Parts: sequence; C-alpha cells; structure tokens
Amino acid sequence: MGLPLTGERTVPGVWHENYWFRRHEAAYAHACDLARGRVLEVGCGEGYGTAMLAAGGASRVLGVDYDATAVAHAARRYTGADFVRANLAALPVRSAAFDVVATLQVIEHVWNHAEFVGECRRVLRPGGTLFVTTPNRLTFSPGLDAPVNPFHTHEFTADELVALLRGAGFAVERVAGLHAGPRLTALDATHGGSFVDAQLAAPPAAWDRSLRTDVESVTTSDFEAADAATRDVDRSLDLVVVARAD
Repeated sequence: MGLPLTGERTVPGVWHENYWFRRHEAAYAHACDLARGRVLEVGCGEGYGTAMLAAGGASRVLGVDYDATAVAHAARRYTGADFVRANLAALPVRSAAFDVVATLQVIEHVWNHAEFVGECRRVLRPGGTLFVTTPNRLTFSPGLDAPVNPFHTHEFTADELVALLRGAGFAVERVAGLHAGPRLTALDATHGGSFVDAQLAAPPAAWDRSLRTDVESVTTSDFEAADAATRDVDRSLDLVVVARAD
C-alpha cells in the first residue's frame, strides 16, 4: 500500500502527481552523483529518494523524517537504506558522523532555518558535503508576502539560501537552478502560458484529456540543472546548492 498523498510531500505512483514527482526525481539524480561514503538524508519523506541515494554507491544511507507514518512506510518498502523517525532539528546521530548530508525540498518546511542548517553542519565530518534543494521563491510564489504552499514556512531566493549556509559555517561550492527543459517550455505554451498553473487550476478529475496525457508523459529528462554562471538561477524552478563543511 502506498503512502497517502497529503499535499505536503510528493509520492511516486500517482498519475496526477507525475510532474512534481519527476521534478523531485531530477534533483535526486544530481544528489546521487555526490552520494559516496556515509550519507544522511534529512527529511526523507516517502523514501524513494533515499533509495536512489542508496543505489548510487554509498557505503551507508540513513533517511530521517519526523512523520512516523512516512518512516514506517519507507522502512517496509525500501531495503537498501535505514530509516528512523526524529526531530530534524535534533538529529539522533553523533557529530561528524556523515560524509554527505542531503536535504531536498525540506528546508522550506522547517520553522528555525538557522537551527536546521546548524544541525546539518554538526553531523557532517570536516570537509563533508551538504546538498540542498528548495523551491525558488521568485518563481514558486512570485510577488507574494507568504508562500503559496500552506505547508511552507518560508521560501528562499538563491542569495538568501547562500547567506544562510555561509552563516552556519559552510563554504558554498555550487549554486545552480533546476529549470524546465524545451519540452516543458513547449507545454507552457500549449496550456495557456503555464503548464504548472494549468495543473493547479482545477482538481485532476476535471482535467481534459490533453492535460492528463501531458502530465503523465513528463520524465526526469524534461528538467535541466544549470549553474548560476551559465543560466539565471533567479528564473529557475528549484534552487540546487552544494556546500562544504569547513
């Protein structure tokens, strides 16, 4: 049995969630390139991403989430990693225990961002790698005083996220954005200017056949990651930041 779709997290195997799932999966594909040694995922959700990290050659992968139902589901479904329930601001691991900490689409959900980032720093060995993704506020909630997603406490710009990480003692090594590729850009034009807005405009049961077909057809390769030096990160869908624990 799959994990219920609550709106707070993305889960695989739900046809009308496919765009969001593939968008998350595309970010995990980049995290997998860094998944070596001991890897901790903070905010593992359903667990599919943790399983991807475990398949990438790490010696050990641990997924941590506050939601007991999600952790129990992940432990049953994915055998290549370990899972534990815990407060994300008080991780149940010793200091300097991990080579890589990955936290994807999580930081926008927590209340104390400095505390959260500091805890990620504590559990990383010196020289260890932090991989962070989060929705880009400038495109996800443009012009709004509060996040459009009710489960988000705060959404970041690239500059804000970089400043937060540097303040916690990280050296930021890469700032990139996850962008829509050419096919998704074409789908924007097909669906009134915004493929995402078309999905949000009505419940899935009310979608026409064209929108349903296009949503179900989205793949991970429809998203592209580009460094800030080569493409405007402020126009990206999601921010992708790699930092080193000094």
